[in-house]
Amino acid sequence: MRLGGLTGVLSRMSGMRVGVIDVGSNTVRLLVATVGNGHARTVREERTHLGLGEELLRHGRIRRRKLDEVADVTGDYARIARKLGVRELETVVTAPGRQGDEPARLLDVLGRATAGEVRVVSAEEEGRLAFEGAVSRADTGESVVAVCDVGGGSTELVVGTQLLGPAWVRSVDLGSLRLTAALLPGDPPTAAEIESARAVVQSGLADLDPPRPELALATGGSARAVAKVVGHEYGADDLERVVALLAARPAAESAKALGLRADRAHTLLAGALILAQVSCLIGVPFAPSRGGIREGAALRLAARRIAA
Repeated sequence: MRLGGLTGVLSRMSGMRVGVIDVGSNTVRLLVATVGNGHARTVREERTHLGLGEELLRHGRIRRRKLDEVADVTGDYARIARKLGVRELETVVTAPGRQGDEPARLLDVLGRATAGEVRVVSAEEEGRLAFEGAVSRADTGESVVAVCDVGGGSTELVVGTQLLGPAWVRSVDLGSLRLTAALLPGDPPTAAEIESARAVVQSGLADLDPPRPELALATGGSARAVAKVVGHEYGADDLERVVALLAARPAAESAKALGLRADRAHTLLAGALILAQVSCLIGVPFAPSRGGIREGAALRLAARRIAA
């Protein structure tokens, strides 16, 4: 069910508490939210950096020790959600469920740890969920909106409207973690490394021809971190200044100076490069979004419960 089809159903809801565990390339997150009147109101959020994307890049699979960490974290999150009275709990797995040699092992661990539904979302669905979650927490009116979700393993760009939902959806295998591991090994990266990474981003996005939006929202860890650095909406020039700041010192120093988490400072330069190129592509500056894939998944989860 797409956002356009969700709007009428969710607008009539008085409130349903749901939980979403989001297993991504960099972090595992929990959202407990009350869905009503077309919005997902946050009750509690949790996050843990597990680096599943880095594990897959190094070893081609998620090893047993890391799977045990996943089980511990997601099991705790499931218990927190149920103590808070969720009626539905779902675990959504993004890039880590689509990559590597043995994704079934991860899904089995998650299912046993959470005792709930576990679902791998396709790259296209990931983009749709990010769009639905982003626009549900923004005042976009009837405007054509672009939503860009830069993750650790991939980037989704979606264009649509709040009423009708996503109309144009694309995903590319460019993510902040993947780009950092492949092309930005220096700490800080050298000028040559940055230019090589920039060229790969430009090439990866070259075939995209999105409809021209009137507004643009950026979601995901890189988008939130950039907003902390610049303190306002940002376009390509602002993002290039973030790149320059991060290139000037090691990640640990940037984390301390800019108020970033250490793991985020390590991959933010790559995320800023991707966002800068997307900003050039759509011709509209980004506003940081207060919602994303977890909020979109919460809306879908509540709608499915009503429709059942």
